[in-house]
Amino acid sequence: MKNLNRLLFTALMLAMSSCGINNNATQNSPDTSDSSATVAVDSAAENKLFAKMSIKDTVRAGELIAMKFTVYNNADTTQHFCKWHTPFEPFISKYLDVKSTSGEEVSYKGAMAKRVMPPPASSYIAVDAKDSVSVTIDLSKGYDISKPNRYTITYVGQNMSGLMVKDSISFVYAK
Repeated sequence: MKNLNRLLFTALMLAMSSCGINNNATQNSPDTSDSSATVAVDSAAENKLFAKMSIKDTVRAGELIAMKFTVYNNADTTQHFCKWHTPFEPFISKYLDVKSTSGEEVSYKGAMAKRVMPPPASSYIAVDAKDSVSVTIDLSKGYDISKPNRYTITYVGQNMSGLMVKDSISFVYAK
């Protein structure tokens, strides 16, 4: 019985560990200097990381459905976040909800990786003080976006990455 309790405790601790979860995020003002839809994304307030997602307002059939994801560090020291369940790794997990205007969820067509917990050191990305890191992904490589419609993208990978997203972004896919 003692070994069973120890095993259950260990399993519980592994299940609860992640790259960094914090429910005390605050909203930052998005940069609206370009013509793309932009939304602010926050991480834990104490680590001073936040991110922005952006996408063109209208994407025509045949074009890349390019979404930019940038993580900023306003702190005076280097900060880290877990790249699992973010665009900083290939589509090996469903970290975005993509829905049409009617609320129909777009099918995810990427891989679903199983993870060893806790994440190894190589799973973290460092963001230098007062700096940022960005990546642009083609959503059509992970999601079946083929019908003309307005789509809304919501980030849902915060439990692994530690990056909180309060808002979503939208775009029109047109023929």
